Amino acid sequence: MVIKNPILIVDDEVEMRIAMSAALKKCGYPVELSHNAIDALNKCKKNDYSLVITDMTMPKRSGLELLKDIKSINSNIPIILITAYGTIDTAISAMKHGAFDYVQKPFDFDTFIFLIERALAFKQEQQLAPAPDNNGNKSGKKSTGDGVKNKASYKEIITDDKGMIKLLEIASSIAPSKATVLIQSESGTGKELLARYIHNQSERNDKAFVAINCAALPENLLESELFGHKKGAFTGAINEHRGKFEQANGGTILLDEISEMPLSLQAKLLRVLQEYTIDRVGGTDTIPVDVRVVATTNRNLLECIENETFREDLYFRLNVIPLELSPLRERKKDIRILADYFVNKFSEISDKPLPKIQEDVFRLLENYNWRGNVRELENVIERAVLLCDGKFITIADLLMNPSSITKRSRESGKPAIVESSSTSTRQTLELEVGVSLSEAEKQLIFKTLTKTNGNRTKAAEILGISIRTLRNKLNEYKEAGDPCNY
Repeated sequence: MVIKNPILIVDDEVEMRIAMSAALKKCGYPVELSHNAIDALNKCKKNDYSLVITDMTMPKRSGLELLKDIKSINSNIPIILITAYGTIDTAISAMKHGAFDYVQKPFDFDTFIFLIERALAFKQEQQLAPAPDNNGNKSGKKSTGDGVKNKASYKEIITDDKGMIKLLEIASSIAPSKATVLIQSESGTGKELLARYIHNQSERNDKAFVAINCAALPENLLESELFGHKKGAFTGAINEHRGKFEQANGGTILLDEISEMPLSLQAKLLRVLQEYTIDRVGGTDTIPVDVRVVATTNRNLLECIENETFREDLYFRLNVIPLELSPLRERKKDIRILADYFVNKFSEISDKPLPKIQEDVFRLLENYNWRGNVRELENVIERAVLLCDGKFITIADLLMNPSSITKRSRESGKPAIVESSSTSTRQTLELEVGVSLSEAEKQLIFKTLTKTNGNRTKAAEILGISIRTLRNKLNEYKEAGDPCNY
């Protein structure tokens, strides 16, 4: 992801500042450093930052105090707090005061970078939100043919696929109801966008749309975030907290990755869906809520039921209106218009001239398998915009070497021989004729990681891609259920 403003790292430990800075710079992010909260606050008053990462425990002024100070002057800056003394109490306190997230030392740097990318993506999405008009309504367009765009949404649903257009018509028709919606689709297909589309097409569009990732929080914190808690409910609960269901009252709540919700909370959620009332943690009063529930998952919930990781009664309660987004590989017509859209988007973000996609690039994109769906296409185009000469996007700018190699092997009718770019690690990889482009890519990545004994930095160098790109690929394979020990 390209950002114009730097990331500010605040930590009184020199070694920690250097380590975090090196990790972020390796991913291409601009970085500034600060050694204490007072200096950091002065910097925030003078400069714009894409993100602030601060240690919790520092001399003179804590990271939590810095969080409050920064939010008082600029509430839009995402802030991540880091501490060696992490507790559930501290986490709740930090998130209550507006922290984007919270991580405990020592932490895995891959996880750390993933968290950074989430925070930056969140800010980017906020910046892309349409400005309200004079009546306080968000502007938006709705059209067909060259692409369907959702009404009053911060992002656009762009499609020219007949199946997608039909799906959006169904979504529009059911939007006025309060019926629960379950969206089951592959990762990267745009499930949250569809959920927002339903909300924005409904009569609830002037109320809150609240999203929560059920996989991102531990069970005890997730319960508090969903249903709220009373003051004194547990150690650290210094104030009363309204949960996501109360925050979404009158509007829509998105339960993202519902399959990852612990069974104990599934039972409580079932009661909410049956009675539309909640009980705060530590509370005695039953609170009524008027909320439209949309749940999403990239898993097959029927299989989860068989594996006893998901309640059958909750599944039938959620599955009132089932919707499924087609994977990108089945929406060939959308690849061109989406690619053009992302080129425009990232050219504007990176302040670069608008390049033209060459026809052979389009052909390659249309023949690719896109296991990561629209999200993967977006990543590929972002990379290409950064690497191109500013006039044209070529195949070389995509950094999709296995694709072209496999294409040549199909034309010759012979197994492809893939070699690394490093003579010290050079070896062959035989691929059967007819192997998909994505499978060839995966095999090459795994083979290179095996040769480098799992060293991601070295593997990325050999493959000619960034460590960030490699990490995203491995995350995609993991999400798809492929064994990956690197």
